[in-house]
Amino acid sequence: MKCENCTKKECSKKQKNDDTQSTSVDALSPDDGFEEKDEFPTLANAKILLSDCLACDSCMTSEEGARVFQQNQKELFRILNLNKKCDTSKHKVLAVSICPQSLPYFAAKFNLSVNDAAKRLCGFLKSLGVHYVFDTTIAADFSILESQREFVQRYQRRNQEEHALPMFASACPGWIRYAERVLTNLVTSHICTAKSPQQIMGSLVKGYFARKQNLSPDKIFHVIVAPCYDKKLEALREDFYTALYNSQEVDCVLTSGEIVQIMEQKNVSMKDVTEVAVDSLFDEVKEGDVVRHDGKRSDGYLEHIFTHAAKELFGMDVKEITYKALKNKDFQEVTLEKDGETVLRFAAAYGFRNIQNMVLKLKKGKFLYHFVEVLACPGGCLNGKGQAQTEDGKPDKALLNQMEEVYAAIPVRLPESNVHVQKLYQDWLEGMDSKKVQETLHTKYSAVNETASNLDIKW
Repeated sequence: MKCENCTKKECSKKQKNDDTQSTSVDALSPDDGFEEKDEFPTLANAKILLSDCLACDSCMTSEEGARVFQQNQKELFRILNLNKKCDTSKHKVLAVSICPQSLPYFAAKFNLSVNDAAKRLCGFLKSLGVHYVFDTTIAADFSILESQREFVQRYQRRNQEEHALPMFASACPGWIRYAERVLTNLVTSHICTAKSPQQIMGSLVKGYFARKQNLSPDKIFHVIVAPCYDKKLEALREDFYTALYNSQEVDCVLTSGEIVQIMEQKNVSMKDVTEVAVDSLFDEVKEGDVVRHDGKRSDGYLEHIFTHAAKELFGMDVKEITYKALKNKDFQEVTLEKDGETVLRFAAAYGFRNIQNMVLKLKKGKFLYHFVEVLACPGGCLNGKGQAQTEDGKPDKALLNQMEEVYAAIPVRLPESNVHVQKLYQDWLEGMDSKKVQETLHTKYSAVNETASNLDIKW
């Protein structure tokens, strides 16, 4: 039976309803350190469904599948229980990093301001036994800055290198998985090499922060709270694994909805949780108010790269960006004109069908864009399938509208203005043009198999 978005002639995936029946799992066993076996009777193992993301399990190995299923609340509580036992050699420092697109979900769901939601979520996680709670915005700062620089370099090489342009954003793991496993060499050379905010946060926590705390990276258990399930697959990538310490940059990804499940099982309401300031990676300083980047429903790669490129390449200061909707509201373009000529043409393509149409144009040689911000979820990251879903798995439109209002009201901070980022470039990364920057903030995307060329799908 084929999935509704499947690009393969044969698909091993079953209907979501069938899969749901098979994913119910036994509760945590007494061996996990709980007195009652039914403390978490309804928590299911992680499942990656194509209706939830772009990754199809027909391109997942059995080993990957087994490891994805381990990324759930039980894994978090396994570490919490280890930390309660007498054998300190098995204790881990538990750090949780929260994606900025997750916070509006908690704010809207519990009728809180985004700052209160951040502090109460931090308070709840620390009440469980988490040691540190971080905001991943600083990681997005790095990712955007590196993407900006790479685009300018690619643009300047466009006449010498065939695959310099267009450049595709690399922050969405669903898009990356689809590109590597299905689209292969057609697009992989066009993908920006800057790591996603999630994985840069992994480098910050397991690299910079671990060194400051005099900890081996394997002594930190790093959890990401994210809006979508694809992040679980991203955390498993081999290029984000350090063999020396047998350690992934990110050990476990939990969706926003999975965190709410834990709250519900513990009969905890966010409004009853004590507020605790979010931690900073820098000494004993706490994070201030929540800030975001200049994107409407994402980290704003298009906006930041566009304004940076306009200034660096053409000496133009762009004060306001005007979007032009094309086929639908999830496919929009932005252009820059100089002396009557269009010198930059960017697009935002959200959702599988818009991605598919974009790829068809690329294949036919009719691709006009210099850069595309590609996101697997229609509506962008706020609409990630790990949050804001109704019980039947459909988007909760009312809640999503509230989330968009909350997100839009968060103050914007330019990545260039973050003094901590500039200091880290010098003190941690040995300068902006160093080899360590390439090793720490970049990766390489490449075709995994060459079997998929069937782009002539009938929608």
